[in-house]
Amino acid sequence: MPLRIGRLRKRSEYLRVAAAGRKSATRGLVLQALDRVDDHPHADPDPAAQVWLGITASRRVGGAVARNRAKRRLRAAAAQVLPTNATANFDYVLIGRQATLTRAFPALLSDLETALRHVGQKADKVTTKSNQETP
Repeated sequence: MPLRIGRLRKRSEYLRVAAAGRKSATRGLVLQALDRVDDHPHADPDPAAQVWLGITASRRVGGAVARNRAKRRLRAAAAQVLPTNATANFDYVLIGRQATLTRAFPALLSDLETALRHVGQKADKVTTKSNQETP
């Protein structure tokens, strides 16, 4: 069943994911992910959302037009990939890169899928280690 995607809206939500989450960088994008183990409230009022997404692009990507284009491309990629490949109760932040602008869209989709798998493997390793340490 596809997951419903909410939006990260506040700077504090982005900072929380960046500080405590896991990160995976690919040629076309950077993905940060944080498992929502607590019931931290979101600014997004959508009660049916199961995954929360934030998208950003810094000035390093280019001017306003280039940043907006990069964010539109990331938003479109996320709409196709996240509902079926994301893990429920996670906050995700997609960060655009200069390559986001010129990378072929199928390659961008592949980058996002790769980053999601990489972040998921890290989550499994962390969970496994914590389970082994607990007597």
